[in-house]
Amino acid sequence: MSTRDRTELFSISEEVADAMATGQPVVALESSGVVQGLKYPLNLETALDIDRTIRANGAVPARTGVVDGRFVVGMSEAQVELFATTPSVPKISTRDIGSALASGGHGGTTVSAALVAADQVGIDVFAVAGIGGVHFDAQRSFDISADLVEFTRHRIAVVCAGAKSLLDPALTLEYLETQGVPVVGYRCDDFPAYYSTSSGQPNPRRVDDLDVLAAAIRLHWRVGNGSGFLVTHPIAAEDALPSDEMYALIHQKQAEAEKAGVSGPSLTPHILKAVSAATHGRTGAANRSVLLSTSAVAAELAVAMRERSALVGVS
Repeated sequence: MSTRDRTELFSISEEVADAMATGQPVVALESSGVVQGLKYPLNLETALDIDRTIRANGAVPARTGVVDGRFVVGMSEAQVELFATTPSVPKISTRDIGSALASGGHGGTTVSAALVAADQVGIDVFAVAGIGGVHFDAQRSFDISADLVEFTRHRIAVVCAGAKSLLDPALTLEYLETQGVPVVGYRCDDFPAYYSTSSGQPNPRRVDDLDVLAAAIRLHWRVGNGSGFLVTHPIAAEDALPSDEMYALIHQKQAEAEKAGVSGPSLTPHILKAVSAATHGRTGAANRSVLLSTSAVAAELAVAMRERSALVGVS
């Protein structure tokens, strides 16, 4: 079988293609959360609300996923509903892309895989609730998310509410510093912790002005840096869960998972499901809140970055 060319591998929606061609701001999204995040129908409702939030703030949403063996950028509502109602759709990381495309099946993109797709079509802003990072006790397990590696490979601004709560925030920030990936808090001093407003670790920098933030990102790339740029913005305080309570619960569920022999790619969803059950669904409400807030900030940033590009004449 001959190798498929790029046009056969990628399917870009008409809306996203038009936006890219005319210089409109676009925000990339992942799709693994649709499959393995909130339960149906809340997962579908939240995904569609994210799209509406991005549009309401002046940008075009571009959810990525593998559908029928093609990388889709700008999933349709029908495709999102397919993922939301099919929990057997596997999530795919960077390492899984080739196999997923060759299989002719479906795949929900994680952050790392979504960044690959976004970079290939020229999208420079990405929104997600929480990034992957360095796991607790990584000195023993070497468990470090592929997300962090992909941040070093793509010139994309990633807007998030920090790292997922089951990760070590100090080690995650240390890794990002070593790799030269800027971490800037937008109107926040502390590095958030997904469900919580603070991880207990400070952001290396804070910026309160969106135009200044857009300029910082553009200039980071213009001088020759090839890495991404991490922008953190916390969950709304009224929707947040206490960080001490969350970290204690997560450590408990991690220990239980290890005793049960759960490891590898199954570990994170297993722990998140256990934590959700233990909090009687409070994490689900927090997850929805943070998805909408990071999407709104990402859209605003995408608009500011496009205006900045027009001002200085760079892409």
